[in-house]
Amino acid sequence: MQTGRLAGRSIVIVGGTSGMGLSAALACRRAGARVVVGGREDAALDEARARLGADVPCLGGDATTSGFATGLIDAAVAAHGRVDGVFHVAGGSGRRAGDGPLDAVSDAGWQHTLDINLTALFLSNRAAARYFLEAGHGGSVVNMASVLARSPAPRHFATHAYAAAKAGVIGLTTSCAAYYAGRDIRFNVIAPGLVDTPMAARAISDPEIVAYVTARQPLDGGRPARASDVDGAVIYLLSDESRFVTGQVIAVDGGWGVTA
Repeated sequence: MQTGRLAGRSIVIVGGTSGMGLSAALACRRAGARVVVGGREDAALDEARARLGADVPCLGGDATTSGFATGLIDAAVAAHGRVDGVFHVAGGSGRRAGDGPLDAVSDAGWQHTLDINLTALFLSNRAAARYFLEAGHGGSVVNMASVLARSPAPRHFATHAYAAAKAGVIGLTTSCAAYYAGRDIRFNVIAPGLVDTPMAARAISDPEIVAYVTARQPLDGGRPARASDVDGAVIYLLSDESRFVTGQVIAVDGGWGVTA
């Protein structure tokens, strides 16, 4: 069922082939948007193509390279004539690469975690800003942060490079929101709690962590979020309903940020 809230809009989703990105892409389609998505893993790209339909360009590549987001925007312009919004959700845990508590973070872990969570986002946001300025019309940029940027959970989620990267997302977004508001280019952030996605498999499979999250995210009986729980905020921030909203952080965290 289409809602029409994004009818006629052209939306680019960086990291739109799995988890929250794919859920958002499907939600954007239901809301009437024309969508282009990008991702990295072949299996995820195949699933996205199957679920989104043959008319949705699904492009593979590395979001940490400067040409990837530009290519997605170019593809959307070629397919749909313009771009109205960019949602950057690509990112991930750096734990396996060496992220952890500050004293244990390796140089490689720090760099990897910042690259996939902050550098990639900088590149897509820069590409979006350049496109909107050249096209001469406004647009909406929606960035993915994390509840951990502001509300730590040291016992179970002590990944300090990740927290720093997600805090950097908020800083970059609010600075851009202030600078580009006069050009009608909006920048906002969604900061979810723990969401049941492939990236969260370690946490979701640990009964102790799930019990912790159930208490920390008490809404709806206490549970990890579903990817679809984030969709409403994405649609709102990409639509005209938020045309007077910029520089904001919307926490979709089940109460994490207000629960001790």
